[in-house]
Amino acid sequence: MSQQKSPGYLWSVLTCKCPRCRQGDMFKEKNPYKLKTCMKMNSLCPVCKQPTEIEVGFYYGTGYVSYALALMVCGISFAAWWLLIGFSLDDSRFFWWLGFNAVLLAAMQPYLMRLSRSMWLSFFVRYDPFWKDHAIDDKHMDRIVPEQMGNW
Repeated sequence: MSQQKSPGYLWSVLTCKCPRCRQGDMFKEKNPYKLKTCMKMNSLCPVCKQPTEIEVGFYYGTGYVSYALALMVCGISFAAWWLLIGFSLDDSRFFWWLGFNAVLLAAMQPYLMRLSRSMWLSFFVRYDPFWKDHAIDDKHMDRIVPEQMGNW
């Protein structure tokens, strides 16, 4: 009997995989730097059919997650700059770090926005190793009002 090893939680979040099966892609476009389509999500997981939009306005909470991720990136870049280059009041190294940090955050923003959506959905949808045996029924879709989906 061969048992397939399930992908880890961290790997599935970082690669923006479905939190239920950890196999299907959450986003239609794999490249987050194709800016016209970087936030286009599959409405259902292509593998297990888990809805990615649980309710209307579900992803408003990702703003908080994205903010926390941006603060984490700032903290890591600050610590790395301090250890590698250092800060001083005698020259402009702090202002160089501010510029570097701004460029770093701007460059990482498309990925951070995707990562925050992936993390947010994984807070509410749990991994099911037996997802093939547990089909999604229509009672899970009762919080979706198609007429209200475009009002946000």
